[in-house]
Amino acid sequence: MTDLPPNEPAGARFREFQDRVGQAVGQRQRGRGHDGEQLTVPVADFTSYYGRPILKPPVWKHDIAGYLFTGGLAAGGALIGAGAQLTGRPGLRQVGRWTALGGVTASAYLLVHDLGRPARFHHMLRIAKLTSPMSVGTWILTVFGPLAGVAAVAEIAPRLPQHGVLGLARRLAPQVGNVAGLAAAATAPALATYTGVLLADTAVPSWHDAYPSLPFVFAGSALAAASGVGLIAAPAAETAPLRRLALAAATTEVVGGRRLERMGLTSEPYGHGHSGRLIRAGRVLLGVGTVAALFSRRSRILSALSGAALVASSVATRFGVFEAGMASARDPKYTVVPQRERRDRREGRSPAEKGT
Repeated sequence: MTDLPPNEPAGARFREFQDRVGQAVGQRQRGRGHDGEQLTVPVADFTSYYGRPILKPPVWKHDIAGYLFTGGLAAGGALIGAGAQLTGRPGLRQVGRWTALGGVTASAYLLVHDLGRPARFHHMLRIAKLTSPMSVGTWILTVFGPLAGVAAVAEIAPRLPQHGVLGLARRLAPQVGNVAGLAAAATAPALATYTGVLLADTAVPSWHDAYPSLPFVFAGSALAAASGVGLIAAPAAETAPLRRLALAAATTEVVGGRRLERMGLTSEPYGHGHSGRLIRAGRVLLGVGTVAALFSRRSRILSALSGAALVASSVATRFGVFEAGMASARDPKYTVVPQRERRDRREGRSPAEKGT
């Protein structure tokens, strides 16, 4: 524009200015400056804010997906162990207690492994913050673990010598184990469901919008997994309650899962892509395992197969929910579109006015 003669009309100067702005915009859209150099600031578009994600995906790895499964398995095992204790089924009680201990041990390992340093778990115990699902969950895990351990270890009491110090332990262990088993069962519902609350407390769209349903899905999944282990390992004569429990678990999980599919846009990851395939596989396995369990009264092989299907369904469901959340965090439409819809509802805008 400075090359024009001084007496050039103002309109011509303005038109040249527009041309140069248009050229600069075109060069920026192609990612290069006027001298051909690569621009340091990427072009802003719908998928980013100047090259940065709109929502930063969680840094959690698949350790956390495994943690979701093993925590639920431990909780379900404790409930089954307590029920078997109260109804006089020693074989099922033993399986339930050892399932609880194995699940909580694996759960603690996976959590610490994801944190990177064991001290970080210890640091979370310095305070108890009721408004933080992570803090509450850490304390639930800390209380549940020792109780489940005492209840499980009490199962080896009959193998101890009858005399001396070990003989005294043999006589006291069953009573202590019974108290610990019931106490662990009292904290088990919180252990089974708090992880759903934890996910829903994040900003990840498909987790956050599912806050009314995730605890129910996780509760049903926990009971299904523990019932499956019981059908595999417990004496066949003591597994009748597990068949009814598997049916109740399947009903709870399916009802909660259907609600996940009615959340609107943020429900898409639960039905599409890798996460959708996992969710569907979990649902199919849950149905197969439940039906097989109901008809497995006289077949040990069918009972074991139904149990394996129930455990596998719980794994698929937990990993599917985990993957659905990660997918919704990576795709900005699950963050941007619902925000615009909430804005439109708040401002009372008509459908014709949306997007303006």
